[in-house]
Amino acid sequence: MSEGQMRVKYGIIIDMQSNKYSKYLRKNSTLEEKRLWNILRNRQFHNLKFRRQYPIDNYIVDFACLEEMLVIELDGGQHNEEKNIEYDSKRTEYLNSKGYRVLRFWNNDIFNNIDGVLCEIENYLNLK
Repeated sequence: MSEGQMRVKYGIIIDMQSNKYSKYLRKNSTLEEKRLWNILRNRQFHNLKFRRQYPIDNYIVDFACLEEMLVIELDGGQHNEEKNIEYDSKRTEYLNSKGYRVLRFWNNDIFNNIDGVLCEIENYLNLK
């Protein structure tokens, strides 16, 4: 397996092509991810099918709606650090090159402004 397909996370080597890491992330979701997932799951949001912790090539995205080619990412404070800003930018650029549109929200918006988050997703998808 090539180096680009392997990552070290939490002291273990992760095969990014397998579903094991996705399952790990789903079992260890943040409170913000759980809150948004409770709204998006089971086609509760405009009858759209969302997947969580979904692998797209060498990346695992927080939420993906394949029929709309939409990725939703929730970002904590660590995403404000220069190295993470650069990584997120390259990741978004890559996902865009594969036809995905990427929406990013801060974690605190999930608890402090969930209606605004949902409204922004609806507006982005022209659902209103």
